[in-house]
Amino acid sequence: MKKIHTALLAACLLTTSVLPVLPSSQAYAFSAYSAKVYASSLNVRSEPAAGAAVSGNLAGGAIVTVTDEQHGWLKVRAGSVSGWVAGYYLKRTSAAAPASSAGSPSGSGSAKAPVKTSAASSGTATVTASSLRLRGGPGTGHEVVGSLQSGDKVTILLRQGEWSRVRTAGGTVGWVAGEYLSGGGIRNVSTSTAGSSSPSRSVVRKAGSIRGKLIVIDPGHGGSDPGMMGTTYNTMEKDLTLQTSLYLRDYLTAKGARVELTRTRGDQKPALSQRVQLGLRLGADAFVSIHYNSSPKNVSGTLTFFYSEQNDLRLARAIETRLGQGIGLRSNGLSYGNYHILRENPLPSTLVELGFLSNPYDESVVRKASYQRKAAQAVAEGVADYFSN
Repeated sequence: MKKIHTALLAACLLTTSVLPVLPSSQAYAFSAYSAKVYASSLNVRSEPAAGAAVSGNLAGGAIVTVTDEQHGWLKVRAGSVSGWVAGYYLKRTSAAAPASSAGSPSGSGSAKAPVKTSAASSGTATVTASSLRLRGGPGTGHEVVGSLQSGDKVTILLRQGEWSRVRTAGGTVGWVAGEYLSGGGIRNVSTSTAGSSSPSRSVVRKAGSIRGKLIVIDPGHGGSDPGMMGTTYNTMEKDLTLQTSLYLRDYLTAKGARVELTRTRGDQKPALSQRVQLGLRLGADAFVSIHYNSSPKNVSGTLTFFYSEQNDLRLARAIETRLGQGIGLRSNGLSYGNYHILRENPLPSTLVELGFLSNPYDESVVRKASYQRKAAQAVAEGVADYFSN
């Protein structure tokens, strides 16, 4: 995907609101973590760009330490190999890398306190979520080994931080987020989906009509950051994202929503932290980031990202469902995205990739205003569905 970082938004946003300059004390501090390579072979590049020189290679299944992110590109370290890789070929395997191998991007930083592990104080608990994923380990990076439904009884075997190791009535053993269990000394939190969001993120519930809801639309890139460049027609992603976002604004306002854009001109390039802060400052109801994709492989279509299953997944699914009904390119479904614009955003948020500029056919399609309007209309319908369900 792409890169965005450090700049000030120097002009008015939609209507009369202005995005304030954030003090340096609010700068984004990256927390290193471990991830696994999900590709047969992955090039490591000297810079976060598809055209940068290849400085190394990682084999499929390799475990790396991620030390930085530039919106879709991840800076990694594995043994003597270090550099940037395309983030969609990695999957997070831990909340944070060990201090001895990760730390801060510069190699410094203090170790984090160990996660507290304790035996269960009571043997049984009841599932409170409508659907709860059972995982192979205590974290969202572990594979799903089963699922539970509301009212199911489990035996608690162990607790580690916010996670509980349980045994189901059928004998399956796995880990679940403890906040979705009641009894057994577990705090009861009721919600509609569960089992893989960050425990620190709050639950934001939305219901009813979209009329009066405030939606922040984020046209990716801008200014000196063109984003991806089309391989056939040299189409600049920053132009596509802005035009598509303007269409999306029109469709949403026609439905009665209030809309703010993180940028409204091609020469604007707000930092990632500023884009997130705009939604928080305005008290927005949802956040949608618009992008166009790139890949070294011959892939085509749209892809919709979420970070928190508890906070973001329902919004992402509503939009992906509409995209999948037909806009000119096929939908590749939903995907977990560990991107700043989602990870650091407590609002229900999603990042939508509306085609691959690395694919000649996709690029020829997404350049057309008719496609951009169809895509924008589908996203708007998805947002409306989210607030109506």
